[in-house]
Formats: sequence, structure tokens, C-alpha cells
Amino acid sequence: MTLPSNSIPDKPEWKHLFHEVLEPGKCTGCAACVIACPHDVLDYKHEDGGYLPFNIENFSIPDFCSHGQKGCTSCTRACPRFRDWEEDADEQLFGRSRSKEEVFGQYESIFLSRSTDKAIQEVGQDGGLVSSILIYALENQVIEGALVSSTDENWVASPSLATSKDEILASAGSRYTYSANTLAYNQAKEQKLEKLALVGMGCQASAPAIMQARKAGKVGRRIELTIGLLCSKTFTDAIFKELIEAKYGIKREDILKFNIKGRFHIWATNDRYLEIPLKECHEFTRPGCKKCPDFAAEHADISTGGIVNHDGWTLTIVRTQRGREILEKMLNENWLEKKNIEEDPGSVELLIRLSTKQRKRWSQESSPGLLPAQ
Repeated sequence: MTLPSNSIPDKPEWKHLFHEVLEPGKCTGCAACVIACPHDVLDYKHEDGGYLPFNIENFSIPDFCSHGQKGCTSCTRACPRFRDWEEDADEQLFGRSRSKEEVFGQYESIFLSRSTDKAIQEVGQDGGLVSSILIYALENQVIEGALVSSTDENWVASPSLATSKDEILASAGSRYTYSANTLAYNQAKEQKLEKLALVGMGCQASAPAIMQARKAGKVGRRIELTIGLLCSKTFTDAIFKELIEAKYGIKREDILKFNIKGRFHIWATNDRYLEIPLKECHEFTRPGCKKCPDFAAEHADISTGGIVNHDGWTLTIVRTQRGREILEKMLNENWLEKKNIEEDPGSVELLIRLSTKQRKRWSQESSPGLLPAQ
């Protein structure tokens, strides 16, 4: 049911977001609109069938927002999938739109890197790069906290605020189920933190640039550093019970670590190790991932992922001046070590292939201003 509208003309609000992003299945569930809402009328649930924002004012009329009717546009200005989102983010970060040849987005440099700290390497994913960046930024007052995810003993992922080295290390590692890390912003706001880092997949990594470009309030201005994780999809929680346990006999609480490198790798208690073909996982793809075109986290300051042929290293894409400055300092101060990309040309080939494939998920009809690169 749609409420007869008397909304202010040419003021895109919740109604427009609902019909242009949520209804067509373009919403990734990043929750940027939720944390940007100045009236606290948008909510979100981390559960299968959820991972979408909703207005709590009138459940029987899902596209209605009383504040939107009066001219509030905060939710649409925060959404990294609303209308010409890609051009807006590109212009904000790089001063121009990406070309079709820039398949994995605009960038300054690309190489392999890892932490020089053996303990961080052990705890972190693929060399502990992200953990090292966050710890360095925290210890050097670049940030006061990081919006990350954490898990409980059953691998239920949830947004988390990390304000210490121990909390950063506790959040290390990959989940492959979804957490809207942006929602940890509310904890940071309660603690009056002004300088934050955001770690998230491409859908979340685009949010700060969009908020800044569209002047969506203090949220975007407080995010000093965005680290994007290369991502083709995340899975629903059903994958634990209906595939990993039902077919392979490994219970959720017995899992120690995940990784995806061509197959779904799982380490579990009692020295168990499992590789699952990715085709068996496809049916558990989270709906919000099915139209996402951004494999390479194109609007992060630094994008990173383990698609390399060197174990314990991660592909590192430096996109912005902010990202370059912090990585140069870390390399100069021996926080990180690097390999030239020429030592692993296959990683770039894979990056191009996966990025090209994923961009085809977003059709021309999805947004007149966004065409998939070929």
C-alpha cells in the first residue's frame, strides 16, 4: 500500500529510496541510511530475511516517512546505491568519473603487502594488513576508533566498535556472512568519537564518499579512513546448518577459521580441514549481494583482498591520497613489507576478471548514469 503523497516536489526521500532501491532488490543492506537518519525512524535487523532498512513509524505502509513528507532527504543522500551513486562517489574522491577501461576502479598504486608483526600475521587474515593499518592509525591519532565486525562463539557476525589494539585483533579474520559495520557508528557517537575508520565490503566502503559528496551530515565527516574488502558475495546464516553441518558434519561452534581461495576453506576443531566447492554455496548467497557491481571496493581509500598466489600476503590497492600517505608511513616505519605486483601478475588478472564479471550484475536499467564496464 502506498500512502497518497503530499511530499515536497524534487526532494527525494524515504519513499523514493524504498521504490528505487529496496523494491528492485538493489539495497545491499549497508545501513548507511539508518545511521544518517537524524530522526531515528529507520531500523535494521541482522538476520536471514532481514539485512534491510525499514521505517518504524507505520509498519503497514512501508514506504511512508513523515519526515520525508516534510522535506527530509538524509536517507537518500546517504545511500550508496541511490540514483547516480557511482558518479557522485567518483567525483568526490577522484574529481572525475571512472572510465570503462578502469574495470576495478581508480587507483594510485597496487602491490602485495603484509604486516611485519608475526603475531598480527598469525591472528589476521592474509598477512594482517587491515589489522596493522587500524592499529597504526589508532596509535598515531589518525583515528579514535574503527567500525568493524566481531563474532561470538557461533560465528554470528555483528557490528563492533574497536578502540584499542586488543579489540582490533579480536575483530580480525573473515566471516563471509554479513555485518553492517556502519551500525557501530552509534556506539562511536555515544562515546563522542570524532575520527573513525570504517572497514567493510564495497557496498559499505562507498557510503562515506557518498555522504560527503551529498552532504549527508556529520557521519561522513567523521570517517577519516575507509578500508574496503574485495568481495563477490556474502552468505546467509543458513549455510552453517544446511550445508556445512548437514553435508559435512562440522557444527558452527566448532569452526576456527574461514577463507575463500577458489573454494570455501574451513578449519575446525580436532584438526579438521574442509574444502567446499563454491558452486555448493551459491544457493546461500545473501539477496542483497545479487545486484552489487562492486567487487573491488572502488571507493575505499585502500582496498584489500587475499586473491594472490603468495600465502600470507594480500593484494593492496591504494586509491586515494589519504590511503597513500598512511601506507607510505607504515612502510617507512617498518610496520609493513611489500612485494611488487610484477611478482604476482596472476592476482591482477584475477582482479580484472572478477571485477568485470561482477559489474555485469548492475544493468543499464538499474541506473541510467551507470554502465557496466566490459
